[in-house]
Amino acid sequence: MAVERLRDKLTKENLWIYILGMLKKGPMYGYEIASKIRDELKINASIITTYVVLYKMEKEKLIQRERSKERPRTSRKVYYSITDKGALSLEKGLEILDNTVRTLREI
Repeated sequence: MAVERLRDKLTKENLWIYILGMLKKGPMYGYEIASKIRDELKINASIITTYVVLYKMEKEKLIQRERSKERPRTSRKVYYSITDKGALSLEKGLEILDNTVRTLREI
């Protein structure tokens, strides 16, 4: 049980860091992000959970969204991209994780 709690804390409860890592490689739309989280990263998070996290991240200005440039008025696809604040938060988050692992290994 302890291991499952740790996995949940490091995955589902911190989806933001995974999303920022994905968006660092380029813009993605919401369903694409949710699918990658579930299928490639093997994190058991619902699509609605992913959209809730995206909404919160946008409010915090970690990401920004825009409509498809090909058909901006008719397209329903919204693309998300990382902001400068998001990139800085990603680096700080990764640094915290690195320091935590290093500390645990040195105990």
